[in-house]
Amino acid sequence: MRHYSSKQQTLKDRLHDLIPQKQEEVKKFRAEHGNKPLGQTTVDMAYGGMRGIKGLVWEASLLDAEEGIRFQGYSIPECQKLLPTAKGGEEPLPEGLFWLLVTGEIPTQEQVKFLSSDWVARSALPSHVEEIIDRCPSTLHPMSQFSLAVTACQSESTFAKAYESGIHKSKYWEYTFDDSMDLIAKLPVIASRIYRNVYKDGMVATIDPNLDWSANFAKMLGNTDPKFTELMRLYLTIHSDHEGGNVSAHTSHLVGSALSDPYLSFSAALNGLAGPLHGLANQEVLRWIIKMKEELGDDTSDEAIKKFLWKTLNNGQVVPGYGHAVLRKTDPRYTCQREFALKHLPKDPMFKLVSQIYNIAPGILTEHGKTKNPFPNVDAHSGVLLQHYKFVEQDFYTVLFGVSRALGCTAGLIWARGLGFPIERPKSMTTQALKKLVGAK
Repeated sequence: MRHYSSKQQTLKDRLHDLIPQKQEEVKKFRAEHGNKPLGQTTVDMAYGGMRGIKGLVWEASLLDAEEGIRFQGYSIPECQKLLPTAKGGEEPLPEGLFWLLVTGEIPTQEQVKFLSSDWVARSALPSHVEEIIDRCPSTLHPMSQFSLAVTACQSESTFAKAYESGIHKSKYWEYTFDDSMDLIAKLPVIASRIYRNVYKDGMVATIDPNLDWSANFAKMLGNTDPKFTELMRLYLTIHSDHEGGNVSAHTSHLVGSALSDPYLSFSAALNGLAGPLHGLANQEVLRWIIKMKEELGDDTSDEAIKKFLWKTLNNGQVVPGYGHAVLRKTDPRYTCQREFALKHLPKDPMFKLVSQIYNIAPGILTEHGKTKNPFPNVDAHSGVLLQHYKFVEQDFYTVLFGVSRALGCTAGLIWARGLGFPIERPKSMTTQALKKLVGAK
């Protein structure tokens, strides 16, 4: 276990040690192996959304089709076991996961406590951002408001100011780090203000300097149930990163490669996350389950569920929450949420229905034959857990996802600047050019 034990160094101090080491590692690796091929690109890959092309470096996490996500080499169960928890809590703190994503090391309790305090100190919103949020109509989707507010925070960017003053490129990562820390600190405040404006009375509780990031977020949302706070810790940890090729992570990497600061880069990532094929999927799953429950009424037998699944598929629709672009087994993020539900809400009717679908859907999808992965992903469970704790505003679920995904996106941005990655510019082809390349008539 890689466990950095020093209590004196801050996260930024630690990066001052790690980045030169990583730079040297990458320099040597490229010098010795830079011309070696990573695989074969096909015409189908070009037309299929670049699916499976190995062409992006992302240090924070790696997704295996069979095993699932590993954060800097650690699986979700290992993170749950090794990362620090809050006093009296059982789920890992997202602060610890962020330290791991950035350094590859398991932090101490003291280091995580410092991060919690540092984020509290950085959490204040500029007055113009508060005004922009408050002037948004309640009819504007929360994700649109979220992206808008993050963009408006760009006025605070230390990277933009430093770049304008002409800093050396070797210092880019330091200002990217500072912006990232400020951004992460502000996101729960932004999200809570949007939530309270759209769904409640517009009043947001003040930050408590003695609470961790997730606990303050739950408090500002207005939910003081300790189990909901524990769910937030788990939720914000497991949704943080899923390697670099997904839409939100890749968007932040792409926009950041133009030396746009973390505010602009992450705002762009949020716009990708808002799509129904990405972060919006969690609310679509819940709506589909509610529709099933309404249509089936009291008959929630296995046979009735099978008929509803076939009806969904025969109408040319997908079964939401099942399948994944990379995974070919049950998503471990689904599994840990299921374990949370078995521990805290085993008798919840919606959880029981999700469990039934889990037992039935893979067989139906396999028989249907058009799904490469018939197993559930993270979205198949999260909405049901949130609803159990009376967090029922489905349009807001993707905002929660966005708050979490900032941890992975900013970790990627810090390392992209630390390793001096250039602007991203893949080569595109026309259909005629592709035909000529492969000798097609």
